[in-house]
Amino acid sequence: MNNKLNQKFIKLSRRAFNTLLGASGLAAVGSTQVFPDTKSNRAHILVIGGGFGGATAAKYLKIFEPSLSITLIEPSRWYVSCPFSNTVITGINKFSYIINSFENLKNLNIKIIHEFVLDINADNKEVTLSNQEKISFDLCIVSPGIDFRYENIIGSSENINKLIPHAWKAGVQTQLLRNQLLAMPNGGTFLISPPPDPFRCPPGPAERISLVAHYFKKYKPNSKIIVLDPKKKFGKQKLFKEGWEKLYPNMIEYRNVNEFGTVREISADKMMLITDVDEVKGNVINFIPAQKAGKIAFNSGLTDDSGWCPVNHQTFESKLQKGIYVIGDASIVNPMPKSGVAAYSQAQACAAAIIAKLRGKSPRTSKLINYCYSLVAPDYGISVAMLYKFDGESIKKIEGAGGYSPTQKNTNFRKREALYAKSWYESMTKEIWG
Repeated sequence: MNNKLNQKFIKLSRRAFNTLLGASGLAAVGSTQVFPDTKSNRAHILVIGGGFGGATAAKYLKIFEPSLSITLIEPSRWYVSCPFSNTVITGINKFSYIINSFENLKNLNIKIIHEFVLDINADNKEVTLSNQEKISFDLCIVSPGIDFRYENIIGSSENINKLIPHAWKAGVQTQLLRNQLLAMPNGGTFLISPPPDPFRCPPGPAERISLVAHYFKKYKPNSKIIVLDPKKKFGKQKLFKEGWEKLYPNMIEYRNVNEFGTVREISADKMMLITDVDEVKGNVINFIPAQKAGKIAFNSGLTDDSGWCPVNHQTFESKLQKGIYVIGDASIVNPMPKSGVAAYSQAQACAAAIIAKLRGKSPRTSKLINYCYSLVAPDYGISVAMLYKFDGESIKKIEGAGGYSPTQKNTNFRKREALYAKSWYESMTKEIWG
């Protein structure tokens, strides 16, 4: 994308984005709208997962057809947001800033059940809960998020997460990594290894590196960061590296796969990552494992050999289990990234497709959005935006409709981007959870 078009889009997105997150962000860009048909339909729709995808789907099913019976199953009584969790890890925000309540969804007459789902039986149209209760449904939306692949790294397992936290599911792990950074001596080393593609929130590791560097610069200036990235490049790389050179010179040592191979072994006892060419120690290690779809997707036959869930790109119905819809990080919806805004966008399109199905109508052709802000420092923001459409076969990027915030901008520009980031997060979470 040329720089002129890039800047034009950025200006438009800033002015319009909060509107896009209003009653229906996707409606504002022409993908979905409340159906004029007022025919009552008491079908029971079950939504599994209360994150960006699941909570949005439950809400918009009610908006599109208030007479529907909606049940949302989410084991946690509070949803802890991964977006902006890096600001909690580095002390910019308190933990309470990323906690969201389900009370407003309850006020929409959505039933909330706080249990784990053990199994989804697509043939019998019922789920089994961890308390052994069985709940029937007419259609089911699953937004299971991610789980981790530990099997390919020697010494890697869920058992080491207290010593070497991934902090890629917000909550206890967020607080643990925060406490480890607080305890780290000035002059220590923060060692981070991002995951291979595909994974949740592609720019997330670089934002974490940036904000840890900000914390070190302010409180532990003799400390350093070593990055062992198993990829050749990462999300918003040019923008992040520009910020690192400007704000944190000589603090971040970034090594990609060409420079160290990949991590082959973790030694939790020695606080060491062993790569193809080296043994690297850290006072604090943040190893983020490779990822796959959440456990319930595997238990219910929704995943293929890739470990993710293939879906129809127009409706998000599973290609493996009829009547089950999969949205968010777990779904295979390339080229959309695995992000909170993408899950939000997919949830609205999926809800619209389900309403159309219940009314015996053809699904509408959706346009979808992804918009992502990252912080290089609390007052230094960068962003990327993209629009997508279903072209009759799959979801594709809309050429010319998106882009990155431009490089070589002044301090005031980056401060505005940081303010927009905060506004984006607060608008998004208010829109979904109230």
